[in-house]
Amino acid sequence: MAEKRRTLAQLAEMVDGELLGDPTVTVGGVAELDAAAPDDIVFITKPAMVELLTASRAAAVIVPPGVEAPGKPAIRVRDPYLAVAVIHQWFVAEPFVAAGVHPAAHVGEGCLVPSQVCIEPLAVLGNRVQLGERVVIHSGVVVGDDVMIGDDTVLHANVSVRSGCRIGRRVIIHDGAVVGSDGFGYATDSQGNHFKRPQVGIVQIDDDVEIGANACIDRATFGTTWVKRGAKIDNLVQIGHNVVVGESTILVGQVGIAGSTKLGRNVVMGGQAGTAGHIELGDGVMVAGKSGVHNSQAAGAVVAGIPAIPHRQWLRVSAALAKLPELAKAVRALEKKFEKLAGSI
Repeated sequence: MAEKRRTLAQLAEMVDGELLGDPTVTVGGVAELDAAAPDDIVFITKPAMVELLTASRAAAVIVPPGVEAPGKPAIRVRDPYLAVAVIHQWFVAEPFVAAGVHPAAHVGEGCLVPSQVCIEPLAVLGNRVQLGERVVIHSGVVVGDDVMIGDDTVLHANVSVRSGCRIGRRVIIHDGAVVGSDGFGYATDSQGNHFKRPQVGIVQIDDDVEIGANACIDRATFGTTWVKRGAKIDNLVQIGHNVVVGESTILVGQVGIAGSTKLGRNVVMGGQAGTAGHIELGDGVMVAGKSGVHNSQAAGAVVAGIPAIPHRQWLRVSAALAKLPELAKAVRALEKKFEKLAGSI
């Protein structure tokens, strides 16, 4: 890949930042403060970090509002973390290469595959698959019959997309993820035997979604399991049948969403949190890591614990829980005093 370089003025324009210092300084990459090369740009998020810049070899720095960077040219922005993400993404982005379909890949009957694609060895496309422009399918991917995949989507190694599913544009699905596996649905008779319910729906992934490694998204029993635009799903997340994941929602590693639950826009669930089935989390709900949500939550709620309760209440409960050994000891002492007093009476 050809080396990329930008002047500080160009980077400031890229992130709508205020330029401080020499606009002609050339930057060739993004790095951490203590590992920066002389042509790298770094960032700080608070004034207390300014003193760390003196030991950094970086060419320039991104700073928050009201912060100066003595001795280094800088870009001042409202959110340095966001700005560095935009700049770093530009530096690492690689141009699409239309390598076509590798001879060792299998393409089924009736597929629509444009010339501007890259399908690597040992990828398998079923019948009647439709691919958009500039789709990249890495080795070991298996795409079932009648799947539709939109422009600029990337499926990394060993992803499985089961039959009938629909994937939008600019979607990234990381290694080993499974889209459209059977939903977990059984009917139990009077003897305790479990009979599988057919899962005949699909999964729909909208534009600009990212799905982490080894995540699993189950197809619907009927209808659609739906991941809406801009949602970001971490590694090892489980999404059950007929779940709706709202726009720009974030699900951190090992989250589990039981069937038919609906998540609103911009919901955030911390690692290993889970929900019961058939509930709704409104827009902007935040669930702390390891929490278990058993009932619906109104928009904007912040909850924690098992079962999940309002976060501030959970903090008080946690503080009281830490004092239980002392409280138990005090109760036992009071019991002994009471028994002694009762015996004397």
